[in-house]
Amino acid sequence: MNKLGMNMFVWTMSMDEDLSDTFDFLKRSGFDFVELPVNDVSLDKWHRIGQQLSELGMGVQTCTICGPEHSLISPDEAVRQASVAYLKQVVDCSRAAGSSILMGPVYAGFKEFTGKPATAEEWNWSVMGMREVAEYAQTQGVTLAIEYLNRFEVYLLTCADEVIRYVEDVNHPNCRVAFDTFHANMEEKNIGAALRRCAPYLVHVQISENDRSTPGQGHINFEEVFAVLQDVGYEGPIAIEAFGPNPPELASATHIFRPMFESPEQLAVDGLAFIKSQLAQAVPVGSDE
Repeated sequence: MNKLGMNMFVWTMSMDEDLSDTFDFLKRSGFDFVELPVNDVSLDKWHRIGQQLSELGMGVQTCTICGPEHSLISPDEAVRQASVAYLKQVVDCSRAAGSSILMGPVYAGFKEFTGKPATAEEWNWSVMGMREVAEYAQTQGVTLAIEYLNRFEVYLLTCADEVIRYVEDVNHPNCRVAFDTFHANMEEKNIGAALRRCAPYLVHVQISENDRSTPGQGHINFEEVFAVLQDVGYEGPIAIEAFGPNPPELASATHIFRPMFESPEQLAVDGLAFIKSQLAQAVPVGSDE
């Protein structure tokens, strides 16, 4: 059975606030886990937060993005080496928090562009660096879930075919695929077909509406998404990801200039109900039912 979670981005980027009430709310609302954004590498902090969630009976997953100083495709070898070291630290933080999956676009610097397609050299730099991180992650019991983004956020991996080729080139059991419906809605000819291609490597799904609002209130064909998930027998974690006007630094980074929902709490409750209804009603593709 799929575990259902909520990404914390609608409340925080730093996880430095006291989020006890929010954790309690998510537990009471019926979520199985929370997705924690890791933006620093303080092991004590992540151990403390993980312990807090464990005491609530909540599972943990982690996510992160990399700035230009931690880009595996930097032309500067010293930056690439520092990036590998940093990602190993994020793996340590994930383990400290109790997470067995670390997801995100960890293969390149976020919103760093050259104005040209990725080169073979950049691809190989990232693959080699990721293989080293995956080898380390295996020793810590953490699987990397590689998330492709849209063309306005990265240029190395922007579609299912690219992320599949990337994971196959890394060629490590602890480097797998995360699928985010927001990015797929922008970049794929057919979301369901893209999801199906990712299925052999899929370890995490983010349900995100076309405008980053409450899932089910936009135009993404989630009926098809959940039909494919049932058809391929996906039983892994599913998380809601959305962005709002707060925190302001995240709203600026994701270009949120108007409210997308009434409140984070409303989004979480309505989004969870929508996902549960889709899972209950999903009919495999090609079924006569």
